[in-house]
Amino acid sequence: MGLTEADFRAAGLLDPEDPKAPERLALLQYLDSLGIGLEQMVEAHKTGSLAGLPAEAEILPGRERLDAAELARRAGVSEQLVDTLRRAAGLPPVAPGEPAFTEEDVKTYAAFSFAASIFGEEPILQYARVLGSSMARLAEAAISLFLGQLSATMRDADELTVAKANLRAAGALAHVPQVMDNLFRLHLAAALRRLVAARRDPDSYDTAWFAVGFVDLVGFTPLAEELPTRELASLIEDFEARAFHVVAAQDGRVVKLIGDEVMFVTQRAEGACEVALSLVEGFGGAGSLVAPRGGLAFGEVLVRGGDYYGSTVNLASRIAELAIPNEVLTLASLEAQLDPEARSRFCFEPAGRRLLKGFSKPVQLTALSRAAPASA
Repeated sequence: MGLTEADFRAAGLLDPEDPKAPERLALLQYLDSLGIGLEQMVEAHKTGSLAGLPAEAEILPGRERLDAAELARRAGVSEQLVDTLRRAAGLPPVAPGEPAFTEEDVKTYAAFSFAASIFGEEPILQYARVLGSSMARLAEAAISLFLGQLSATMRDADELTVAKANLRAAGALAHVPQVMDNLFRLHLAAALRRLVAARRDPDSYDTAWFAVGFVDLVGFTPLAEELPTRELASLIEDFEARAFHVVAAQDGRVVKLIGDEVMFVTQRAEGACEVALSLVEGFGGAGSLVAPRGGLAFGEVLVRGGDYYGSTVNLASRIAELAIPNEVLTLASLEAQLDPEARSRFCFEPAGRRLLKGFSKPVQLTALSRAAPASA
């Protein structure tokens, strides 16, 4: 700390001829007061992210920094494993000798080494890929949320005001790990219950029996070329919100969202029927810019890395592709999975035998709808 105006000019951070030089000087002095070094400022200046330095310092405070060799020594792992695990988690490589790690990283790699000794290195690396991918999405969602709010409220603010707002936002993010810890525990309990209940083969720990569903939006692709980006985003957000709401109501899980398509699983076949019909009814209809359609199948699936694989999944996906707008098609055998009470709430109309892409034999399909209410 204690940098002068001359230091800033010499580093190319301050142009005295710039009309906004006083504002820039105020920002630089503020960064200096936070203990942010001149070298960090120069690097951030190259990418136009000076105002983001306070937030970065809050998220990754200036603790003791270690290079990969020292990290590996303290964690009891090899340097090669440090690089392998970092890449598996979706993080960029670190140059030899670069002090890019902290004591928190030592704990992380030591925990990995312990877990690998129990489960094996490759399964843990696979888990790291899933975890890294999920964390990357969570991080980008958090930053996008903040940047959207920032752009709306500080469009004409000076750099110092923006920098202080960045710091306040980063402070708010400090509560996220606590929230994540609680949610993770709740989802662990739900996943354990769901997967144990769906197992039928006591000797197989990676297979289960689920109803698998796909629902997509017909007309989305051409619409994406016409609608403004914000309106398109609003449409997708509405679709996602409805999907999560109705799937959770049936004690199911949204496995993935792929643009205009959602894949979900439920333990009970009637739950999948309810989800698919609710999405079609809630998102389609008169005045809608797109029309949902869906496909359902019930059977054995391979559970791997938080995703589901196998012929049941492929069948559900292919069946959805055959459905017309506002229609839900199912594998005919799905109806047999419903108990009499549940079956009375739905109607299954024969939809013919169809040869699906990737399958050698035709399958019998039915069109799903709600049963007409009983007359008084």
